[in-house]
Amino acid sequence: MLATFDAQLFQGVQAFHAEQPEQVPIDEERLVEKGVIHALEILRRQEATKPKREAEMRERGYPAYTTSAGWLGYSDEKTRRLVREGIAKGWTHFKMKVGRDLDDDVRRARLIREEIGPERKLMMDANQVWDVDQAIDWMKELAAFDPHWIEEPTSPDDVLGHAKIARAIAPIGVATGEHCQNRVVFKQLLQANAISFCQIDSCRLGGVNEVLAVLLMAAKFGVPVCPHAGGVGLCEYVQHLSLFDYIAVSASLENRIVEYVDHLHEHFIFPVVMKNGRYVPPLDPGYSIEMKPESLDYYEFPNGAAWKG
Repeated sequence: MLATFDAQLFQGVQAFHAEQPEQVPIDEERLVEKGVIHALEILRRQEATKPKREAEMRERGYPAYTTSAGWLGYSDEKTRRLVREGIAKGWTHFKMKVGRDLDDDVRRARLIREEIGPERKLMMDANQVWDVDQAIDWMKELAAFDPHWIEEPTSPDDVLGHAKIARAIAPIGVATGEHCQNRVVFKQLLQANAISFCQIDSCRLGGVNEVLAVLLMAAKFGVPVCPHAGGVGLCEYVQHLSLFDYIAVSASLENRIVEYVDHLHEHFIFPVVMKNGRYVPPLDPGYSIEMKPESLDYYEFPNGAAWKG
């Protein structure tokens, strides 16, 4: 699991120092500029209590939310049924899609809030459809339903636009990041106080190292990381990243939650396991993303059976 990465980082830094000739001093100012010392301080701060958090995760799992009941186009009856099924399975956080029609969004938000009650969380996701002022106006209408956050309210690289939205709709949080491709955009979002929730995407970012940089920056700014997982295999990926974040970086579950979508897991050798609305930590080695050979053969383009009509 990724919870071992911090130890590898320590070992790598120590090995680098050990290999340097004695006459070459360590340029600590440059390390500070690069954030290395600060990053190591964050990791070392949590080192002693890591076993306690790892045991907690093995016992309870990592909290998650469901998007399955909130898609656009569902009938009221289907939405109610899926929300009730979710509550019966232990879900406490529900996300709905918004942005197509305001009156329809108001009606659907009222329906879902009636079903989940005031004690459960309702999140909203606009998938970038609004401009900045439209997002502000729309969310003022939806604020009556106490949304926990609005996700992707506008273009994902409009840092100043997100900052304006965040100021205008507070205390509703702004969440974004699933379309941010590197740590630089996240750095700007964090510096501008543009987001209340940092939504890394395990495939959009340039590998695990880039993810680790964002986790450490989010910890520095005190912004919770709530990974995006609404795609094929993303749930399998991000469970590791959130476990690492909690065990080795943030040491906090406050306002931290991972998306879960209940489709296509049957194509993976080590699919995620959910219990009472929580990710059960995987015990198998690796990143949990290996797909079944028969699925790869069936969907291989253009020769797989799926493409032959």
